[in-house]
Amino acid sequence: MSLSPCAQPTTDPLDILAEGDCSGPDSRVRPLARTVYGPESAQDGFQVLAPEWNPLLAKSRFNSLFLTHEWQTTWWAELGDGELWILAFRDPADGTLVGIVPLYRVLIEEGEDAGQFHFHWVGCTEVSDYLDAIIAQEWEDAVYASLLEWLASPEAPEWHLLDLCNLPEDSLTYRCLPRQAEGRGLQVQVFQEDVAPYIPLPLHYDEYLMNQVDKKQRHEIRRKQRRALRDNQVRFYFVGPEDDLEQEVADFIRLQRMSSRDKKEFMTPTMQRFFQAIARRMMEMGTLRLAFLTLNGEKAATYFSFEYDRRFLVYNSGYHTGELARYSPGWVLLAYLIQYTIAVGCRVFDFLQGDEEYKYHFGSQDYKVMRVLVRNPAPQPSPRPAADSADSAEPTGATGSTSS
Repeated sequence: MSLSPCAQPTTDPLDILAEGDCSGPDSRVRPLARTVYGPESAQDGFQVLAPEWNPLLAKSRFNSLFLTHEWQTTWWAELGDGELWILAFRDPADGTLVGIVPLYRVLIEEGEDAGQFHFHWVGCTEVSDYLDAIIAQEWEDAVYASLLEWLASPEAPEWHLLDLCNLPEDSLTYRCLPRQAEGRGLQVQVFQEDVAPYIPLPLHYDEYLMNQVDKKQRHEIRRKQRRALRDNQVRFYFVGPEDDLEQEVADFIRLQRMSSRDKKEFMTPTMQRFFQAIARRMMEMGTLRLAFLTLNGEKAATYFSFEYDRRFLVYNSGYHTGELARYSPGWVLLAYLIQYTIAVGCRVFDFLQGDEEYKYHFGSQDYKVMRVLVRNPAPQPSPRPAADSADSAEPTGATGSTSS
């Protein structure tokens, strides 16, 4: 099987934008054509936009696997709830797609917000580590303005909260959209939701160990690998198209649930079905990296990961808690994975969300994950869009001038 997409050139994903970089040259002057694919639209937004979805994502500031058409549609099919609302934004000069905002709306039934309608990103919250609007660079302000204009218009359904979770540090959404929202009288909260530790990868594994891992942890990594190799027949492998994927995912789930009570509680039957579905889709896409470490033929550790746009994404893991645990199979497998990612040319080893201590033992540093809550202080019930609303793409007249 081929495992080399990390060798493909791309924009460095570690380039962090300067604060306040909120307006591109076109966004200040051009209105956008907006098309809304709602629950009563004649066309399915996912289907209509499929050919343009991933190419637009590649033009955005943060090309995330969790925003690909494959991930978004699988998440919606397996975990989606409420009403799907996908907004598409085009340059009226030539019809070029410059923005997609995939949302869903739910009615809150319990708690202090009971009776309210909330909008969320498709994919929000816990199983999609990075989410955002999908916008071509320098069109952000125009898309934010058109989105907010729609939310304030009779075209939009009643809503009380727009919850924009899991925004990557690179995103302009938490920097620029709040200014425009407050200018429209909306109430906005912006805060850091979590961290996603990552390792910027050098060209050579020895360079990584010497320069990015402290002496004590470097010794521990090497000692654990030597011990496992001394006492066992060790095999490290990725699941490929030739393997029984369903069974391999079932083995992953068994080790994952064995690892801790929290992991066992997380891996509900619904989540098990999601992992099977996303594994199939990511295998078809060529991004799945389901890895196992075997000791004397027995599966001792596993990592459910992805490789996309020169990033290696560590999504979930599990390890044997019986007799094999004394060989620290999780650490051993993780070290092999880092060696692999460097060898194939990845630039980032991304542990994704969570500040678990072991991530820092391997030399990771924090990457911010942000959240924006936009509250509508005066929600008004409004009629649903006509069934053919998705066929209309008239310019909205909105510009990004409020976020200059």
